[in-house]
Amino acid sequence: MSQAEEALQMDLRGTPCPINFVRTKLKLEQMAEGALLEVWLDPGEPIEQVPDSLTMEGYTVESIEDRSSFFAVKIRR
Repeated sequence: MSQAEEALQMDLRGTPCPINFVRTKLKLEQMAEGALLEVWLDPGEPIEQVPDSLTMEGYTVESIEDRSSFFAVKIRR
């Protein structure tokens, strides 16, 4: 992955589980194969549940970045 690659961003802060997972999955399904999505998730249940659920669905979680008040998760379609 090149540093210049732009990830589509989706802000799901304040969105409860499992709605944040459902919205992320729907967005990924609309994206081109190999595209990158960055999702912003709250600490606690969202960051604990969503990346694991996406991995179980067959998506690649490329990075999880702690940005103090939220987490930025990059997922490959």
